[in-house]
Amino acid sequence: MTTDSQAMKAALKNIVIPVLRTNGFKGSLPHFRRMLTDRVDLLTFQFDKWGGGFIIEISNCPISGHTTSWGKHIPPNKVTAHDLNPNQRMRFRPLPGSGTDAWFRFESEAYSEVANSVLPHIKAAEDWWQNGA
Repeated sequence: MTTDSQAMKAALKNIVIPVLRTNGFKGSLPHFRRMLTDRVDLLTFQFDKWGGGFIIEISNCPISGHTTSWGKHIPPNKVTAHDLNPNQRMRFRPLPGSGTDAWFRFESEAYSEVANSVLPHIKAAEDWWQNGA
């Protein structure tokens, strides 16, 4: 039996992940990174532990990786968006003005529709990464 989360992840793998790969990202759900000459672009999916939703957070860090406020160095091939402070990342909202706690919500048979609704946010992320966050 496939759970809702498994079905949603499958839809993301079929619809969103190929776009990320085309744009130079490596990794697997939930963490993706793109190594550039001057920075590492980061994208992380976080699934609601209660099910039925996910958020996407993006960030970037220097090509050398990220050092936390407590001094732990995370190398560029391991760093994720969640390793950076909340004020150093951006959270996608499914609808403009839907607040900081808005999640992409999915229900049975809406998985492809929700995955397709992520695609315009990939373009917005590209603008955010290009303009130096």
